[in-house]
Amino acid sequence: MRPAILAVLTGVLFTAAACDSDAPVYETGAAPAPSTAVAVPPPDYSADTAKVCQQLDKIFTGELNDFGTALGKMIAYKEAKKAADATKAEKAAAAELQSAGAQIRKETAVAQDPALKAAGETSARKLEASAKDHAYLKQIKTTADLDKTLKPQLAEWLSPVSGFC
Repeated sequence: MRPAILAVLTGVLFTAAACDSDAPVYETGAAPAPSTAVAVPPPDYSADTAKVCQQLDKIFTGELNDFGTALGKMIAYKEAKKAADATKAEKAAAAELQSAGAQIRKETAVAQDPALKAAGETSARKLEASAKDHAYLKQIKTTADLDKTLKPQLAEWLSPVSGFC
């Protein structure tokens, strides 16, 4: 009987020690399974972007060529001192800018890439703003003026979408 009492007392002491101990308790269960989350790659918009850029190229060679033609007429009339005709040509150039902005907005609005949509909206707004205020057009009086200002101005208008195309 003595060994049985000893066994019971030992069990009670170990249990009491475990409950009252400040020693850390470690679980002996299985370790948690590692996370199997897979990073989802970003969507591939390249095919759709290429289609949108083809449409934008048509605008750049169409609407903006018409803008260039109107600018050429405006300069010729200004140099010939034909103010009324120069004003008409200036309005025609502004209308071409307005049209180009609307076309860029239309073509980029259907793009799958949200960044291209936003860039198209930005370019459209810049073109339309210049079409409304005529400030850029009024500073062009000669072909030398045009040569100095056209390239940077086109970059300003089109840089948002040019990063995609």
